[in-house]
Order: sequence, then C-alpha cells, then structure tokens
Amino acid sequence: MRKETHIKSYTAAELKAKRAGSGTDLKKVDAMTDAKLERAIAEDEDERGLQPDWTQAKLVLSEPKQSVHLRLEQETIDFFKARGKGHISRMQAVLKAYVTAHRPR
Repeated sequence: MRKETHIKSYTAAELKAKRAGSGTDLKKVDAMTDAKLERAIAEDEDERGLQPDWTQAKLVLSEPKQSVHLRLEQETIDFFKARGKGHISRMQAVLKAYVTAHRPR
C-alpha cells in the first residue's frame, strides 16, 4: 500500500478563517467541563455507537530533518518565494512528491 502525504501550510489568519466557517462554537466547548463534553459527544447522532479501537494505535515520530546546503537557480527561488511564507516547506513538498513518484513499486 502506498502512503500518500500532503504538506499544507496556513497562516494564522487563514486558520482563523477556516475555524470561523466550521460551525463549532469553540468558546462554548472550552467552557464545558470534561464530563459535559463527554455527555455532549455521547448525545451527538454522528458519534453514537462510535467505539474507536485504541489498542492498535502506534506512536509515529517523524525522523529529524537534516540540514543541507543547496545551490538553486534564482528563478526557482523566486518562484517559490512569490507564493508567500513557507517557500522552504513547499520546496520540500515538491522534492518529496518527486521521490514518491519515482520510487520503485
């Protein structure tokens, strides 16, 4: 089975906008005690009967990244920087996608 991963970066403003459209009243949730929150979840039709099996859960720690010195053409740097903050992460995502696509199956 091939593992698919996607790296996405968001600014604080983008995350705030996404949360605003979620329909969840986070202030109300934060004000609830654990017992009230558990009761609210149990009463939710979408959650009713859902029993996750945590016995098979595994802790997966990402491997530490290695720092490298890489010389790139200015055009490449400008392309990624023009799309805003997070250009290094986007470069990493492109390289990772290339590696994934070219691995032998």
